[in-house]
Amino acid sequence: MLPAFDNTEIAFRYRTDKDLKQARFLFSSMGSPTLTSIGMWATKLAMGWNLPVEGLIKSTIYRQFCGGETMEEAARVANVLAKYKVGVIMDYGVEGKEGEAEFDKAVPEFVKAVKYAASQQNIPFISLKVTGFARFGLLEKIHSGATLTAGEQAEWDRVYNRVHTICKAAFENNIMVLIDAEETWIQEPVNLLTDAMMELYNKEKAIVFNTFQMYAHGTLPYLKQSYEISSSKGYILGAKLVRGAYMEKERERGMKMGYPSPIQPDKASTDRDYDAGVLFCLERLDKVALFIGTHNEKSCLLAATYMDEHGIAHNTPKVWFSQLYGMSDNISFNLADAGYNVAKYLPYGPVKDVVPYLMRRAQENTSVAGQTGRELSLINKEMKRRRLS
Repeated sequence: MLPAFDNTEIAFRYRTDKDLKQARFLFSSMGSPTLTSIGMWATKLAMGWNLPVEGLIKSTIYRQFCGGETMEEAARVANVLAKYKVGVIMDYGVEGKEGEAEFDKAVPEFVKAVKYAASQQNIPFISLKVTGFARFGLLEKIHSGATLTAGEQAEWDRVYNRVHTICKAAFENNIMVLIDAEETWIQEPVNLLTDAMMELYNKEKAIVFNTFQMYAHGTLPYLKQSYEISSSKGYILGAKLVRGAYMEKERERGMKMGYPSPIQPDKASTDRDYDAGVLFCLERLDKVALFIGTHNEKSCLLAATYMDEHGIAHNTPKVWFSQLYGMSDNISFNLADAGYNVAKYLPYGPVKDVVPYLMRRAQENTSVAGQTGRELSLINKEMKRRRLS
């Protein structure tokens, strides 16, 4: 059975009428670039002045896209999703912390998340960003190929140890780790680190996943190269495929610094490479574990259909689909209802620390063509269905 992504009864059965009304208001607001810009500006200003706006943020946009301020709060959301066979990726959404002390402090928080996930039925993944454990400038220097000083090498060794501590805990607790992609000009050390973790811990099954941003024209060849390397070294490639998160920043930097943009010339090229990457991985599931992270219905249906037609069990542990919590429920819940593995990205953390993440969600819903309109039309369809039923 293939999923029907327009089935709103399945998509929203975990949401109350009140939830849907609030979601409709939020997506309506985010549909206006002007309103979104004003809202983001006002939020930054209020937070900067320590005005008491956290309650308002928590009851609106935070509630839509985040699981809670603590792991325990997030786990309560996970328990609701579990009723509909939708898993959760625990995502400690705190961003922008800097300095060795902050980097060190983050490690036990992630180890705690791993152990907590292992105690639950519905949390197969955690995610992490290497920039949460490393100085940006250090990653930039390594990516450039410049020789590190002794002090910088020691600093990089500490970064390795931080990430290794988390991946080792994940391996011991059988929890999968998704290592997020970064900007292209710091991605090489992230790849090196992730490859090293995969070689250590992906011998029997995929524990560690690297993220491949298919909006960069060099990513599909790199995915194929990663497969060749993992095959030759005898470990399973964990491949998380996304379209990408830094398009405007990447293009601006290329123009400013006078080098060709690493980003695909148009959306069709990104879509083509994304789907090619999905099929490349699906054809090699003996040596690849695939994580399909997208809000694109066509890409999800392509993968689901391929699996169906090639006799690949819908619930094979080698394939997962994922969307962000609070978005594209029509994809997530209908895939899960059809028996496919699905996990929602569920950020958690103190409201003030998760604001950068929320800003990106607001921007994404404003800038991605059709995203907000699609969410609104599905919500309206379900609200009408409930009124008439």
